[in-house]
Amino acid sequence: MNPSRLDKLSASLRTSGLDALALNPSPSLVYLTGLHFHLMERPVVAVFTADAPPVIVLPELEMLKVEGLPVRAFPYGENPAAWEDVFRAALASLNLDGKRIGVEPRALRLLEFRYLQAAAPAAAFPDASDVVSRLRVRKDADEVAAMRRAVQIAQSALEAAIPLIKIGMTEKELAAELVMQLLRHGSQPEMPFAPIVSAGPNSANPHASPTDRPLQPGDLLVVDWGAAFDGYISDLTRTFAVGATSPRALSRAVDAEYEKIHRIVQEANAAGRAAARPGVPCAAVDLAARAVIEGAGYGAFFTHRTGHGIGMEGHEDPYIRGDNQQILEPGMAFTVEPGIYLPGRNGVRIEDNVVITEEGAECLSDMPREMRVVG
Repeated sequence: MNPSRLDKLSASLRTSGLDALALNPSPSLVYLTGLHFHLMERPVVAVFTADAPPVIVLPELEMLKVEGLPVRAFPYGENPAAWEDVFRAALASLNLDGKRIGVEPRALRLLEFRYLQAAAPAAAFPDASDVVSRLRVRKDADEVAAMRRAVQIAQSALEAAIPLIKIGMTEKELAAELVMQLLRHGSQPEMPFAPIVSAGPNSANPHASPTDRPLQPGDLLVVDWGAAFDGYISDLTRTFAVGATSPRALSRAVDAEYEKIHRIVQEANAAGRAAARPGVPCAAVDLAARAVIEGAGYGAFFTHRTGHGIGMEGHEDPYIRGDNQQILEPGMAFTVEPGIYLPGRNGVRIEDNVVITEEGAECLSDMPREMRVVG
């Protein structure tokens, strides 16, 4: 349990109009309690109120995880027919029927929701995403240190994989090599996402999955990858040119336009990072990066927001998009990842991880952003 975070949650519940917060296994549950549970067929739900110890419904086989903790446990056995009664007893112990029980819609499954609803049929279950986000959005020094280490692991892993890239290697083969290097360099096995390795026409798809397509001379190669350390993640992207590894000029490795769009994206990335500082809206970072690409005539080919928050999850608040007026504050961490995608041809994305400081912003990633020739 994290008493400081639980105290902040209690204060937030008192001012939010919520009587309780119900969480199933999720990053938010880990953030508040340090408890890790698998999402499985056996439901686990913790319920937090402002003035009482948390209540948790869980399988009997998980009881050792809460032994000695300041929680009231309501365990159940293997017979699903008895589970509803256990949920009813747990919520009745907090007198929550007819009250407002906040939930996280992106995390709470229908499985857990139906048990909660049956246990408190007169209760309302409003969206409490903002309540939880306000707790998690400003990272403390330990959280930033973990993300900084996750960035270092990711960068070292890709640098180790680069010399192994060869023309004819498939996207899947490179992705597999990168995963091995991430583990060797210290990433937790549960990584933030499967690496995106996409080349040539596939690189024009921002969220492509690695395929059996071999790397070919003239391809742009987009690698979007990350590591996990102590529960926190990194999320980076670099774009390479596939060509011979001899000292030939870059202009002989890729088409001149591809070199041009890489340079534009690199400038947009720099502009976005430069715009990040406390007191400015998220929209300002997006607009600064987007202005570079639009000014170069490629605005129609930048098809997504400039970034998203990172921390315990790969996508969380704050979201760096042009209509988001949320003000950046010290401790907020996010990506800056502009891109240009030419359908059927090639794409470029350059992504860095940034955290807002008291004076400005710190870029946690420093892997070279210039186009490098691989293969």
